[in-house]
Amino acid sequence: MQTPPITEIATGLRFPEGPIAMDDGSVVLVEIARGTLSRVTSDGAVSVIAELGGGPNGAAIGPDGKCYVCNNGGFVWHERGGRLYPGEAPPDYSGGRIERVDLETGAVELLYDNCDGEPLRGPNDIVFDAAGGFWFTDHGKTGPRQRDRTGVFYAHSDGSRIEEKLFPLEGPNGIGLSPQEDALYVAETLTGRLWEWRLSGPGKIIAERRDRPDGGRLLPAPPGYLLYDSLAVDAAGRVCVATIVQGGISIIDPATGNTDHLPLPDPLTTNICFGGRDLGTAYVTLSSTGKLVSFPWPGPGLALNFLNK
Repeated sequence: MQTPPITEIATGLRFPEGPIAMDDGSVVLVEIARGTLSRVTSDGAVSVIAELGGGPNGAAIGPDGKCYVCNNGGFVWHERGGRLYPGEAPPDYSGGRIERVDLETGAVELLYDNCDGEPLRGPNDIVFDAAGGFWFTDHGKTGPRQRDRTGVFYAHSDGSRIEEKLFPLEGPNGIGLSPQEDALYVAETLTGRLWEWRLSGPGKIIAERRDRPDGGRLLPAPPGYLLYDSLAVDAAGRVCVATIVQGGISIIDPATGNTDHLPLPDPLTTNICFGGRDLGTAYVTLSSTGKLVSFPWPGPGLALNFLNK
């Protein structure tokens, strides 16, 4: 897929991820290395909504209009050749958490930091379903000679219930729902795999025992060495996965098995969301170079619950 003309909206961001295209034309995103939830206006101005600390990662708007943030607990950061890279857990790492932020006041609430007594390690990406619950991945943390075994969770937005739904996965990262919300998509980073699970309702996985014991279906991938980060789904049902190393957006059609790849100028292309008129604009974080960019997408993105309405 040929790269379209790219517009640089903002530069100098500190490892941006989790973009949300708001109805007022701004983009709310996290700056992981800065520890903030920030807002970027259409003229490129950046303002801090909330100081979160740790490592704010994926973000989504909930049924109450507040922003729900996966906080991975932070990284040790490395700068090489003018680019910023995340490393291992920092010395002050105290665990992962799900936080809720009031976009008007910047007030921050802790929603979850464990599931049945098992601490969250590195919550990464999040998506809300129409019922108001949310799915999120826990990517885990890495040390000098060990890496966490982690999974996927479903939780209620009022803080009343959290359940581990899939375990173990290899560094689960991006997560999304099909247009009919009858399928869940999860991208594993280090394996470069995209999985699909069928759903029978909110938070309910159908274990169909196809490619693996827990019932997931392995979807095809573009050729070559690639790692997967976060994802979004477009209105046609194609899964659009931000791709590392082979920097860009990998596009997978679960119905046909067709794949494509849109190259972008950062090996750490980490997130994509859709916004603008008719949801026809892709907003993408080029994280190692600290940029938020946009470009036209061939067809509309999928409207998100509690946003784009």
